[in-house]
Amino acid sequence: MLIAFEGIDGAGKGTQSLELARRLTDAGYRVRHLGFPRYSETFFGQRIGDFLNGRFGQLWDLPPFLISLLFAGDRLESRELLLSCIEEYDAVILDRYVASNVAHQSARCERQEQRDVQEWIEHIEYGIHQLPRADVNLLFDLPVAQAQALVAKKQQRDYTEQAADLQEADATYLGLVRETYLDIAGRQPNWQVISLLDGDRLRSVDEVATQVQKFIEPMLRRG
Repeated sequence: MLIAFEGIDGAGKGTQSLELARRLTDAGYRVRHLGFPRYSETFFGQRIGDFLNGRFGQLWDLPPFLISLLFAGDRLESRELLLSCIEEYDAVILDRYVASNVAHQSARCERQEQRDVQEWIEHIEYGIHQLPRADVNLLFDLPVAQAQALVAKKQQRDYTEQAADLQEADATYLGLVRETYLDIAGRQPNWQVISLLDGDRLRSVDEVATQVQKFIEPMLRRG
């Protein structure tokens, strides 16, 4: 299975994807975990780091579709690795995948342009680059205020010295990305939305991880 973890910055994708990998490994499955962008492993990943650090300009000044080519290029450089992992392992768990590019870039487009940009990005990644589609996309949903509070607690990342990158620091942008993710999840198959809030309470890592495991493991058993 190819399992993609999606959601806005700060929604816990990295934590939860690693936790699922650990739990499935303990259950006897062969598991590989990969995170996108691959900031230090690929040429395009390094350029994404430049973009997120403001080297190419401010977020709202940059053409969304052109920025999407950086993220698509990072996955193209990683394509052979991804395909070999799919052959070798029972489950390949991805911290962000194609849907992240679709949601993040189209969120900055005018409403009437969003669907076109989403289709263009998917055509590049799935059609031209021939990337495999995820068997399931898990959308971790969290309001922007709570997500940014969690971003502020992150340890320093390898691609930036800032507490928050261009995208993480912009609450308006993150709100639009969240809306776009929910729209995609509501009209495409193979999506599961997982709320990180129970009322006003932030659910624990273990509580969410158990829900994810109970959802995924029966799929693996069925093959």
